[in-house]
Amino acid sequence: MTAGDSFDRLNDDDYPAYTMGRAAEMLGTTQGFLRAVGEARLITPLRSTGGHRRYSRYQLRIAARARELVDHGTPVEAACRIVILEDQLEEAQRINAEHQRRAAGTPTAVS
Repeated sequence: MTAGDSFDRLNDDDYPAYTMGRAAEMLGTTQGFLRAVGEARLITPLRSTGGHRRYSRYQLRIAARARELVDHGTPVEAACRIVILEDQLEEAQRINAEHQRRAAGTPTAVS
């Protein structure tokens, strides 16, 4: 692995860089909360070769949204379902906008 490869990982939102303890600390929550959102299938952390959970920045953003809802009194399971539905809605809106651009003959952006 080169230094460039390591640098690219720092910019990768899907790279599982954070341990459970560090993730919980960053979110200001407990490891139990992270386990709960995992059990609710909101996020599925990758596992290290030793079996330890590893979280990506994307997963931490999703968990942070669930925590925000829980902090406002929403049960964990309901918060996870809300976040899943919000994510699905965002994806559907993105696809719809893409179809509208194609129908209008506007070139699409390359991501």
